[in-house]
Amino acid sequence: MPIKAFASKQLCFNLTSIPCKSSSLFFIHCPFSAFPNPLAETEKNHEKDDFSFEPSNSCKISKPPQKVKVEVQAPPIADKLFKFASKSGSYKRGDSTFYSLIEDYANSGDFKSLEMVFSRMRSERRAFVEKNFILVFKAYGKAHLPEKAVELFDRMVDEFRCKRTVKSFNSVLNVIIREGLYYRALEFHSDVVNRKNVMPNVLTFNLVIKAMCRARLVDRAVEAFREMPAWNCEPDVFTYCTLMDGLCKEDRIDEAVSMLDEMQIEGCFPNPATFNVLINGLCKKGDMARAAKLVENMFLKGCVPNEVTYNTLIHGLCLQGKLEKAISLLDRMVSDKYVPNDVTYGTIINGLVKKGRAIDGAHILMAMEERGHLGNNYIYSTLISGLFKEGKSMEALNLWRKIIEKGWEPNTVVYGALIDGLCREGKPFEAKEVLSEMGICGCEPNAYAYSSLMNGFFKNGKSDMAILVWKEMAERNCSNNEVCYSVLIHGLCEDGKLKDAMMVWKQMLGKGCTPDVVAYSSMIHGLCCAGSVEQGLKFFYEMLCRDSNSQPDVITYNILLSALCKQGRITRAVDLLNNMLERGCDPDTITCNIFLTTLKEKINPSQDGREFLDELFLRLYKRQRIAGASKVIEVMLQKFLHPKGCTWELIIRELCKPKKIHVAINKCWINLFG
Repeated sequence: MPIKAFASKQLCFNLTSIPCKSSSLFFIHCPFSAFPNPLAETEKNHEKDDFSFEPSNSCKISKPPQKVKVEVQAPPIADKLFKFASKSGSYKRGDSTFYSLIEDYANSGDFKSLEMVFSRMRSERRAFVEKNFILVFKAYGKAHLPEKAVELFDRMVDEFRCKRTVKSFNSVLNVIIREGLYYRALEFHSDVVNRKNVMPNVLTFNLVIKAMCRARLVDRAVEAFREMPAWNCEPDVFTYCTLMDGLCKEDRIDEAVSMLDEMQIEGCFPNPATFNVLINGLCKKGDMARAAKLVENMFLKGCVPNEVTYNTLIHGLCLQGKLEKAISLLDRMVSDKYVPNDVTYGTIINGLVKKGRAIDGAHILMAMEERGHLGNNYIYSTLISGLFKEGKSMEALNLWRKIIEKGWEPNTVVYGALIDGLCREGKPFEAKEVLSEMGICGCEPNAYAYSSLMNGFFKNGKSDMAILVWKEMAERNCSNNEVCYSVLIHGLCEDGKLKDAMMVWKQMLGKGCTPDVVAYSSMIHGLCCAGSVEQGLKFFYEMLCRDSNSQPDVITYNILLSALCKQGRITRAVDLLNNMLERGCDPDTITCNIFLTTLKEKINPSQDGREFLDELFLRLYKRQRIAGASKVIEVMLQKFLHPKGCTWELIIRELCKPKKIHVAINKCWINLFG
């Protein structure tokens, strides 16, 4: 994307348009505040207008035969301009002139010129005013130079004889906080209040509480809030909103909600933003019932829900999987004359896709476009990915064609979704063409796109092509992350190229990448298939010492359990199963079938697997791991291995819990009369 040029407020004059014959007329038409630095602009004027300017008794205009490049850099405030202007009698140099200069240079971010102005003002004993310093503080904030703002704040009194007030204090404090330097902001606040005798006001406390909440020092923020009356500062609605938001982000929702009553008792009335903060916190926690009550409370307090309120509630409902209610709330939002935005539609479409209803998400997109809203890259990538995952490749490709026909320029994420989808459909060569098109369109493929393409070729039995994609990624200097290495290692192991996989493994470790659970499981599977079960177990024990992304999952356990059982090492397999249960990993149907086959074929005499699975169910049930226990019962019923009477009793008790009964009855009524 082209970078927009940033122009200063200095005005450029075409001297041919000024019918003057003397310098006095020139200065009448060109006041100093509008033309602060003519000599510094000489080079620009030469290149732009092909004119040269020499300050003399007459305006000498000459058009050179070619552009002249001037190497001399004039000072930001031209001495000649000061001298000739005052002699002409058309202009009197005063404080306002310097103030105009400060404003112009601050707006353009010309800090060198600002220092020259301050230096001249000091040498001429000019009066410095605080509002000019505040302009410079804001300029330092835009330039991301917070320490320069602090330095200038310290110089205000001693060097420039300008009294500091809470206004300049708050300005510098805000600059530091905007840069995310929260601890530095608190240090600066403490120093100014304790040593420089500047009295804080409500805005100061709001900024400090904001910094504390952002730094996750919520208890200190509450203390600062309670100290406000001692400084003759009454909290306003922004104070309460900031503190409530901090409490919600620390999962202290009840304390945040209680502050709503407190602020009303203190005579501070909440606005929609106050309720939105609390509603957002409750929605993220999944407490939609309390969120709905807060909306009712809004109406009672005379606050009307706005777009943020609706978007927050819709997002919360989608997180809870209550998509029908989210869609009905969207209809109500439209009926209340509020215009849903991309966030609203994107949230609902994403929720539908996660529920396996990508087609419904496409219908929402159509309704969105009918109302004059164009989709964005997030929505398009979500839908394309969802349609492919549901096996609706034709619909996904039709959506892609419509995007291109509309003239929309897909980004890397949308391209990545298309490449991944084509690979899922077993069309890696078509996906490779899409990858090539990305480069032509100026959209560089990322690691995700390359990983999808490699995976597609491996699944298609084209391991050589997958390795070529890996090499192309390296040639384009695309950084290889853990996912890329996992895909390559998994593909090589599946292809029986264990030595190559081991080389890639060592390369990954050498580059400081931590193998994830997929990479570890792939290596363990490759080693077990090669008969090196003990080496696979070494990798497994190494996993246990890694972080959460590398912890073994049910797939890892199943690989090792199957390998041990095939070798007849039943006792070792049972020990590993016990380790699995202790680490909170539930068995699945594959785990159950591994042991059923082993007990039937490897044990002499063969044993009935009913007692084994029955005991496994009881162990899971006693630990309240109902999902895992349900998988065991599912396998038993499929294999006609009837549970014991006491086991059936536990199953019926679990099914007959009041909430589950109501859910089951409601589902029946919907199926019958819905």
